[in-house]
Amino acid sequence: MKTFMLLVNTPDRVFFHEEADMVELATTEGEIGVYADHIPLTAVLVPSVLKIHQNGVVKKAAIHGGIVEILKDKVTVLAEIAEWPEEIDVNRADEARVRAERRLASRDSNTDVGRAQMALKRSMARLNTVE
Repeated sequence: MKTFMLLVNTPDRVFFHEEADMVELATTEGEIGVYADHIPLTAVLVPSVLKIHQNGVVKKAAIHGGIVEILKDKVTVLAEIAEWPEEIDVNRADEARVRAERRLASRDSNTDVGRAQMALKRSMARLNTVE
């Protein structure tokens, strides 16, 4: 199988920089899977689970939005935050999920619905990464 270079950067660190067989990620237009020789594409990422395929092994990471640039032999992800499963505090993520769901269910006119929805998506990305 042909590989490509995958670079995942955050403002704090180079999160991942290795060859990959495939990467799966979620954009504002839907979920995509990328192999080597993919057509060039730039897309906006949403909070989700990033799946990196290498030699039959799938590595998962939570990402909290950003952008992806796909070229024929290289994929660059610029993520706001990226976390490996062992870096995620499951209890904190679950508490954030509960708070966001409560805010959304309250229908309080003072609730920033967009912010609550994003908080819910981030917490679900974290929880789905550790599953």
